[in-house]
Amino acid sequence: MKENVLDVLMYLFENFMIEESGLQKDHKTLTAELSRAGFEHREIDKAFDWLQDLSDMCDPEIPPSTRTRVTSMRHFAAEELRKLDNEIRGFLLSLEQAGILDARAREVVIDRIMALETEDIDIDQTKWVTMMVLCNQPGREDVSVWMEDVVMNGIQAYLQ
Repeated sequence: MKENVLDVLMYLFENFMIEESGLQKDHKTLTAELSRAGFEHREIDKAFDWLQDLSDMCDPEIPPSTRTRVTSMRHFAAEELRKLDNEIRGFLLSLEQAGILDARAREVVIDRIMALETEDIDIDQTKWVTMMVLCNQPGREDVSVWMEDVVMNGIQAYLQ
């Protein structure tokens, strides 16, 4: 079974974060449970590092490094263009235009996708990462729930 960091993150989210209690278990207990589920320690450690970086990036006490205006345009670096195909970039743009993502959240989503050690990322995986980012955005519970419905229930995201 081929596992990567995203597989561990998805498993964590499905089994521990969606519950009312959230991630209430300690690191050691979660690591043991993930190991029993068949994940390698190396990937588990990377997933926890990924989550810690996400938590740090979403800290409301840390001001955004840049302020963007509605009329601003996001240019993608060559490495981002290789990893984020047209469908993914269009999806992120549509979420931003619909007010689901603000510029800061978009940058966090892009950063977290780029931090995954995989060259091939698809739209479903992008939705997962977006949901994880939105779940860590204080005061954005409404869009977080909407994105969770999109990912978990297969609801088509119709953006107007």
